[in-house]
Amino acid sequence: MLDTAIFAGGCFWCMVQPFDTRPGIKKVVSGYTGGHVPNPTYEEVCSHTTGHTEAVKITFNPQVISYEELVEIYWQQTDPTDASGQFQDRGDSYRPVIFVKDEYQRKIAETSKKNLSKQKIFDKPIVTQIENAKPFYEAEDYHQDFYKKNPLRHQIEELGGRQQFKDTQWKK
Repeated sequence: MLDTAIFAGGCFWCMVQPFDTRPGIKKVVSGYTGGHVPNPTYEEVCSHTTGHTEAVKITFNPQVISYEELVEIYWQQTDPTDASGQFQDRGDSYRPVIFVKDEYQRKIAETSKKNLSKQKIFDKPIVTQIENAKPFYEAEDYHQDFYKKNPLRHQIEELGGRQQFKDTQWKK
């Protein structure tokens, strides 16, 4: 039986590949969630009037990859100390959030966040939010599998600070 996880960590273009390439992942979809406008467009989300955050919805086989493993992968794609966006992507639509669908996911996410804080990897506090999942709206087709369709543009996005942060902060 398949399960789902929803994570927001800046531009959704950069959040697909780290999950998409793992065994047990069936699908990673870019989209919008957490807001109050049904079926938002990219332009509406970019206007910062919808309350939505760019996110990825991951469909996975929990017998191959656990939710705990997904949360650990998530942390290593983000700067969990920056509540105002991620790297060059600024604003509420790029905030870091783990959207949980039930108490099981909430417990894992909160425990993982506490453990990360205890590790003292960062000089600042962990501010990534853990929120109840809301409806997830799939982004437009041109946003799906962006790293495959536009490898050069994806690489430029990664070089906007994310890759350097990952290389220095997480590979200690």
